[in-house]
Amino acid sequence: MSVKRTLAASLIALAPLPLSAEVTGDYVTYTVGGMDFEGYLATPEGESLGTILIVHDWDGMTDYEETRARMLAEAGYTAFAIDVYGADTDPQGFEEYRALSGALYGDRQTFRERLLGSIAAAADLPGATENVVMIGYCFGGAAVLEAARAGADLDGFVSFHGGLPTPEGQDWSAAVGAPLMFFHGSADPVSGIGDLAQVMAELNEAGIPHLAEIYGGARHSFTVPGSNDYLEGPDADSWAGLLDFLDETL
Repeated sequence: MSVKRTLAASLIALAPLPLSAEVTGDYVTYTVGGMDFEGYLATPEGESLGTILIVHDWDGMTDYEETRARMLAEAGYTAFAIDVYGADTDPQGFEEYRALSGALYGDRQTFRERLLGSIAAAADLPGATENVVMIGYCFGGAAVLEAARAGADLDGFVSFHGGLPTPEGQDWSAAVGAPLMFFHGSADPVSGIGDLAQVMAELNEAGIPHLAEIYGGARHSFTVPGSNDYLEGPDADSWAGLLDFLDETL
């Protein structure tokens, strides 16, 4: 087992983690388009290996994003969980989650402005580096693809069980050509294996490098502890795969 996979196995239990002596973490308020947003920044003690931006799921910023950010900082990266809903939002329950995420799906220009504005704000944070990768889970995974199609000038993009279809009227012509990595379940009922095949065909046509790890039988939220879809093995494997991708990309 590689050092990275050993690290992933030791960190993958997603109970809220105390910060180690080597990691600092706190919330940071920033502004995009005159609106305040609140992200979570975790930084390693030594020189950073790179900056990883995390886009939250449809339920907004939670302990999940904080924990993933701390895990990345433990691995030596500056991690910033960005906010695309706004500092004053605190969604509670299915209807509010759907309303906030649906509003951005329905207004792609605003969605892109918040993503690109968050990327710009992250560049000024303590520990920020010039080499940057964006990752996201579920809604965040769809956001990652939105940022890539919008031409975000990053070094890589990673989608964990994200929404995959390219919206009508969009394509990959503005993408900078940075590699995309997908971690996806073959039994995902939200965005099925056919959607993955379609987006990979689009990327192939556009000449954009891409990779995918597919987990047989895994459903939508296989990396989210406590969900009905959670699978410890694919969760650990996809996290180790992320670390390998970051090592190769940054």
